[in-house]
Amino acid sequence: MADFDERLASLPRLGIGVSTEYGAREGPAALDPLELRRCEPSLAAFMEVGVELAKGLDANTLAWCRAGHATTYHFLDINLDEHEDLDAAFLAQMRATIDVLAPRWLCGDAGLWHFGARDRGQMLLLPPVLEPEAVAPMAAGVIALREATGLEVLPENPPGPAFVGRLHILEFFAALADRADTGLLLDCAHLAMFQRARGHALLDGFDAVPWDRVVEVHVAGGSEHECDGFAFVEDDHGPEVLADTWLLFEAVVARARNLRAVVVECERNPIAQAVPLLERVRSIWGAA
Repeated sequence: MADFDERLASLPRLGIGVSTEYGAREGPAALDPLELRRCEPSLAAFMEVGVELAKGLDANTLAWCRAGHATTYHFLDINLDEHEDLDAAFLAQMRATIDVLAPRWLCGDAGLWHFGARDRGQMLLLPPVLEPEAVAPMAAGVIALREATGLEVLPENPPGPAFVGRLHILEFFAALADRADTGLLLDCAHLAMFQRARGHALLDGFDAVPWDRVVEVHVAGGSEHECDGFAFVEDDHGPEVLADTWLLFEAVVARARNLRAVVVECERNPIAQAVPLLERVRSIWGAA
């Protein structure tokens, strides 16, 4: 397969998109992506579809696909560092879903989506162990998934209230990008959580990032909480984006010269709450 620079040339500039996952439209005030696209097409140029294959694709996503609009495939059920996750039956089901979505690329949090065997009762999301030894098995998973699907795979830095390991998360993902010869998805809300949890300055670790490999960026709302003296941020995808997330987004887009797509994760917010976030993304990215 061609190296990353050659593959990058074939990746389209998708612009600004919104997120969804199975059942996201069921809430009374949830985002209607098709209506948003009708009202503000430049703010819903594509839809990132969170896919857990055990659930499949909902009617909202199928309607988007029937309309011929662009998508990306965000996996919610793959531990990239576990070879067993990409068995023949799973990959066959994944390829069938790809045939429906026609995604421009694959992406997903490079962490622990399930504990033990993949099972409805064991689904979760934890960040990777941030040690050098954890890079190689995860890189092998990125390569295996890319080769099995023929699509670019963009690993994403996951959220977490706490992180285990000596590496900065940006150092870990820089090493992963190099080892797997891959692009990256940088989630600014997740990075803000890491910097806060570790007591870092907002731009700590930026020197490690291979900015030419950052293909996609996420912005999402978060809420601050405290439990028995432990302060943390919940990655709730709500309408309130923390100031640190916006500052990181500005810093990231100023550096990521190959950025192709920005997703505002707002799948359970009404259009009136989502549009100001999307417009702010447009104003920042357009000025970068």
